[in-house]
Amino acid sequence: ATDNLVGAARTILSANLLGASCARVCPVEVLCESTCVYLEQDRRAIPIGRLQRYAVEHGASADIFPKQSGGGGSVGLVGAGPASLACAGTLCLLGHEAVIYEKRRLPGGLNTTGVAPYKIDLAGALAEVAFIESLGVRIETGVEIGDGVTADDLLSRHDAVFLGMGLGADSKLGVPGEDGAGVFGAIDWIERMKTEEGCSLDGIRRAVVVGGGNTALDVVREFKGLGVEDVKLLYRRGRDQMSGYRHELEAALEAGVVLLENAVVTEVIRDQGCVVGLRAAVAQDGRATSQSINDLPVDMLVVAIGQAKLRGLVSAFEGVALDEAGRIIADPQSFVTGHPQVFTGGDAYNGGKEVVNAAHDGQAAARAIDRLIRGSSEGCDGA
Repeated sequence: ATDNLVGAARTILSANLLGASCARVCPVEVLCESTCVYLEQDRRAIPIGRLQRYAVEHGASADIFPKQSGGGGSVGLVGAGPASLACAGTLCLLGHEAVIYEKRRLPGGLNTTGVAPYKIDLAGALAEVAFIESLGVRIETGVEIGDGVTADDLLSRHDAVFLGMGLGADSKLGVPGEDGAGVFGAIDWIERMKTEEGCSLDGIRRAVVVGGGNTALDVVREFKGLGVEDVKLLYRRGRDQMSGYRHELEAALEAGVVLLENAVVTEVIRDQGCVVGLRAAVAQDGRATSQSINDLPVDMLVVAIGQAKLRGLVSAFEGVALDEAGRIIADPQSFVTGHPQVFTGGDAYNGGKEVVNAAHDGQAAARAIDRLIRGSSEGCDGA
């Protein structure tokens, strides 16, 4: 049984070095179980998420992975999120040195700071980082590229660079009264809740979250779980157009969250600096109309409408370009950018998808980097 467990763990982690977090964060009931062949036989789908999680957490250790020798290369990775962690772990197994540069004090990316605790808690996220470190990865926190360490520094220190820094700060609504106490970006708020001791919701009875994606749904579910009485989710289109998973929305509604569809915030109302309410309007095709909605009393507003793109950092690497949506342009198989030594993956490349997508990108890029360093005649195409 032990051999079988270790074999399962090896198989899972070989396919995905962040298997545990994918089992928690990636809704496998949507991506895997919803297409299980058992469903065609009127049987329950295989609970693959639970199996993955058990195998990884009880059967995985660094010594079950064979390491290649003779690589000898060095790779610098920007950002310590899932894409960089998967890339770095794979590179170490391929015989290379991998050094991750992370500007925050805690590594792990959104698993650590931006995914709600009911999906993955801080201790679990950091344990997974520790596992990747056990493969030989070195992580330097508190290092921001462009502030003391430049793009040219990275390219001179390392044979290749991987850009896995995800996205930037939370986007804003751009309405009067938004700046100030009581209004938070979703990622910023989740990070504070998970990592700051003494972070409290005392005095918060009414909260509104703006957005229709999975992060917005994470926040409203956390609010209800933490005992906030009145939680509203305000979305500029109808529920059928929400990008968040339907089962997450249904769970939020069952928990008592109120969904306000086709509505946009037009102003944050303050009294002596404190948030006391929101003005909103009926939306058509996602845009405000002249028809107003009754003011909403609120103690706290969380904005979950996406994140800014890190254009400044990307532009520091010669030849690396962004598309119109602010995503790094790269080959979809090897993830090499317009600079032959610079690779990318994860949210910086895809604009924001699942942890499993980021891990896949990182591993594919690692294999392409390995070929580049070893001087394979295949180059870095067709990874």
